[in-house]
Amino acid sequence: MNKTISASFNLQRDQFTLNAEFTAPMSGVTALFGSSGSGKTTVLRCLAGLEKQASGFLKVGDKVWQDEHHFVPTHKRPIGYVFQESNLFEHLSITENLTYGMKRTPVESRRIDFNEAVELLGIKAFLARKPAQLSGGQRQRVAIARALLTSPQLLLMDEPLASLDLEGKADILPYLERLHDELKLPIIYVSHAPDEVVRIADRMVLMKQGEVLAQGDINELLTRTDLPLAHLEEACAVVSGKVVKHNKEFHLSYLALSGGTVAVSYKDLPIGHSVRVRILARDVSLALNPVEGTSITNVFPVRICAIDSTKDPAKKLITLGMGGDKIIATITALSTSLLNIEVDKIMYAQVKSVALMR
Repeated sequence: MNKTISASFNLQRDQFTLNAEFTAPMSGVTALFGSSGSGKTTVLRCLAGLEKQASGFLKVGDKVWQDEHHFVPTHKRPIGYVFQESNLFEHLSITENLTYGMKRTPVESRRIDFNEAVELLGIKAFLARKPAQLSGGQRQRVAIARALLTSPQLLLMDEPLASLDLEGKADILPYLERLHDELKLPIIYVSHAPDEVVRIADRMVLMKQGEVLAQGDINELLTRTDLPLAHLEEACAVVSGKVVKHNKEFHLSYLALSGGTVAVSYKDLPIGHSVRVRILARDVSLALNPVEGTSITNVFPVRICAIDSTKDPAKKLITLGMGGDKIIATITALSTSLLNIEVDKIMYAQVKSVALMR
């Protein structure tokens, strides 16, 4: 079976032109990322078959949904669609909202049952309530469960956290992580918020003015200094690792990354559990030798891969090879000169803080 989604869309509307081509795996989360107006939602609507004027090609696995001779209408595409607003039926209970779409899915086609969706999104306590009795984050969790109960082959999510406050986002993000970890279902996730994307996405399609600027593994794009992501205030790397040890006395967990071992605040995770961590560029400093007598516990050898300028002439953006991964560091131009930092030099990265994403 083909394990790839292949898409290519062209659409002209007023002053906007969409000319986007990308691929995505048939599992995990692929983020369509870019500023407002870059065409992310339009691409999502094309995937759903809602933009009938769009020409192009779409193949999901082994099935062609659109080409020059063939167009599968929206109601025949096995998709789930989650909008910015939950769009629940206010006069129905949560149970009735959930079963509304499920009833239209033939029994033999159901791949996710009611109890599984309810447990996955943590909404059992809400089933007898009406939507008006739920918070924004709770409503979105119900909307996601409702989409899953149609047993889609592809889940489309259009900025599902955009209408939520910080509390609502904090409420729902752990459940989005569970979707990623527990469902073998491709998810196309639209967002312009870097913190959301780095937390849940495996792959990114970076869009600008209706075109695909770049696509690939999320850390590859985050650390490419020719792309805008590495130059953001929140520029970071996202790398994978495993839990190797706990120190309950000092409330620490130790994670093995490709370049070394780092410590984070204690998490009750089993030894060997796969995790993902975020390392902010501004939290990385460089030294010629391992430093002793410092409060920074995360220190490991790195190789200088590239040195780039930034918008601020007082700073440099350094790309670092850390085992099989890359991270980035923002340091002063003065330090770059004083330490004689150059490509291929071996140095020691001191990471002030490492955030465990999941």
